[in-house]
Amino acid sequence: MQTLKINGISKSVDVPPEMPLLWVLRDVLAMTGTKFGCGIAQCGACTVHLDGAPIRSCQLPVSAAVDRSITTIEGIGDTPAGKKVQQAWLDKEVIQCGYCQSGQIMSASALLANNPSPTDEDIRAAMSGNICRCGTYVRIEAAIKHAATKA
Repeated sequence: MQTLKINGISKSVDVPPEMPLLWVLRDVLAMTGTKFGCGIAQCGACTVHLDGAPIRSCQLPVSAAVDRSITTIEGIGDTPAGKKVQQAWLDKEVIQCGYCQSGQIMSASALLANNPSPTDEDIRAAMSGNICRCGTYVRIEAAIKHAATKA
């Protein structure tokens, strides 16, 4: 039995320690906002925050997340940066198919939490690990800039 702190709530799970955090979230805890994309930590769809840093949950064993703070897309709106980013996504109509968007929002929220006034280069670097098959990159960058201007 392992205890995880997810979105501020402790949850006990009885899973093998090597099980990827993604599958614990989706299959054990029914938190399906975090998406499976590639399974090799290259697309960013499975991004969550671990102690505030964006990580790819498809490759992180659940044992590495014990005694650490996990934030998922279900809880990111409760953070100041996450709330701004989610509103900016709506304001700038970023979403097309939507599949990658939870990972995109998680990466953007981590960026703004650590750098509230990012340059274009900062944005591109922070978002470079997130793939959008629909190509909404211009809208994503615009939304991040928009979120950065909000008080």
